[in-house]
Amino acid sequence: MTKGKVSGIIANMVTLAVDGPVAQNEICYILLNGVRLMAEVIKVTGNNVYVQVFESTRGLKVGAEAEFTGHMLEVQLGPGMLSKNYDGLQNDLDKMEGVFLHRGEYTQPLDEERLWHFKPIVKVGDKVRAGDWLGEVEENFQPLKMMAPFRQKGVSTIKKIAEEGDYTIHHIIAVLTDEQGNDVEVDMVQRWPVKLALTAYAEKLRPYKLLETGVRTIDTFNPIVEGGTGFIPGPFGTGKTVLQHAISKQAAADIVIMAACGERANEVVEIFTEYPELNDPHTGRKLMERTIIIANTSNMPVAAREASVYTAMTMAEYYRAMGLRVMLMADSTSRWAQALREMSNRMEELPGPDAFPMDISSIIANFYGRAGMVILNNGQKGSITFIGTVSPAGGNLKEPVTENTKKVARCFYALEQERADKKRYPAVNPIDSYSKYLEYPEFEEYITERINGDWIGKVNEMKTRMLRGKEIAEQINILGDDGVPVDYHVVFWKSELIDYVVLQQDAFDEIDAITPLERQEEIVDMVIDICHAELEFDTFLEVMDFFKKVINICKQVNYSEYKSDDYYRYRKELDEFMATKTK
Repeated sequence: MTKGKVSGIIANMVTLAVDGPVAQNEICYILLNGVRLMAEVIKVTGNNVYVQVFESTRGLKVGAEAEFTGHMLEVQLGPGMLSKNYDGLQNDLDKMEGVFLHRGEYTQPLDEERLWHFKPIVKVGDKVRAGDWLGEVEENFQPLKMMAPFRQKGVSTIKKIAEEGDYTIHHIIAVLTDEQGNDVEVDMVQRWPVKLALTAYAEKLRPYKLLETGVRTIDTFNPIVEGGTGFIPGPFGTGKTVLQHAISKQAAADIVIMAACGERANEVVEIFTEYPELNDPHTGRKLMERTIIIANTSNMPVAAREASVYTAMTMAEYYRAMGLRVMLMADSTSRWAQALREMSNRMEELPGPDAFPMDISSIIANFYGRAGMVILNNGQKGSITFIGTVSPAGGNLKEPVTENTKKVARCFYALEQERADKKRYPAVNPIDSYSKYLEYPEFEEYITERINGDWIGKVNEMKTRMLRGKEIAEQINILGDDGVPVDYHVVFWKSELIDYVVLQQDAFDEIDAITPLERQEEIVDMVIDICHAELEFDTFLEVMDFFKKVINICKQVNYSEYKSDDYYRYRKELDEFMATKTK
């Protein structure tokens, strides 16, 4: 085992003089007053090794001893992770005593004594590859697959498989014979390095299937697909967290993983207190039953902040290998990038734009590339849909993290301070935001089968009307209400109709908070029909009064239970009122 001694300390970056071979990203432990501090190798220069300590280095002295483990930062994957609150090193925060984490204190992430009811899927003599399903256990009503070791090479043969029954995670559930004739014992726990993508699948697909979130500004205007990627940039107070909550609660996903990377402590506390109270509209139980939260606050060392997003992604890949649909939310990737910048600066590397690392673009691209939809070895499909938030300083969407994320994420949901100030929530800018999945022929074919008519054509028409409405609004602000023709006011108010009825949504209204796709289709058709109607007006005041009434009726339609008596009553009222101004 390689050992070393501390020769230099700069905050959480420590230089070690080592006596043997050391690998990049290898984990080591530094001894401090009887406490073992975990650290990760980030640079190797001859016999000197730079490591980033995951905890405070206060009191550490030159000459302190260190020992290397021979492996990278790994997570334990197995049953018992759902409903848990972890930190970036997969410490179970619920097992920690007190409010603050103590240095050198690490907890077991999985319950080693709990019994799980195991049902075998394979039989003796079957051939399996890495990640193939061996059996099944149930956790919080979720069927979880126990798999062949991810590190397995080639094809192995099932020599022994456990009978159906109750076992702990360390019980041997199968014995495999590999291609060299060696026997490999398999339990329910797998270990995998967080910095390496888990590729236990046959093929990665081009995603195309709409992921329904119930949020109209996403599903209708800028849809995201199962296995897709997106990000939500926006300044403080524009509703990033509320939008993430809405998506994670309502999206058609089996597992939700929330990574709170470098957020302020009060926001992390809100996640810990609010998430367990959220009701799951899909199951009728608590959302927390199928959720994992991984949290590292902004006052924690940079290495721990960086690790949290990788830990979350590795867990998501584990559930994807079971054929499940995983929704991964990261809040916020800006804090992760800032952690990378701090590490880069301490190593005195050549700085890129805004002092971020020169390779920040490839780091972000590699991370986003781990999401996606895959075909497993048995032909089943699994997916990771990843949506990260970005917190650009001062709301500047031209800063490096936002710009580099834009290159790789296929959906861009730009939160706008002006819309938030006007209480137009979700505050997603309908003009600047986009979804590149609308351009995919596979998505167009899929959505055409789900919805009758030219859905994408209707969406593009509404976007054009919103852009035209914004242009006219600027003219009205400059020239005044009487300075533009009445027809211009009609075009402007039609764009306001789209904004108020389709884009704005009350996240706290029981009915309007979640809009199924069939209802979104009817809302869009209702708004398009109004926009196509030939209306007669003499003054801009008539236009304003008319559309305010129309918008009010349409909002009542949105708040009415779908196909209820109130719903039909308001639709009838709308038709009658429209008839008063239609040519």
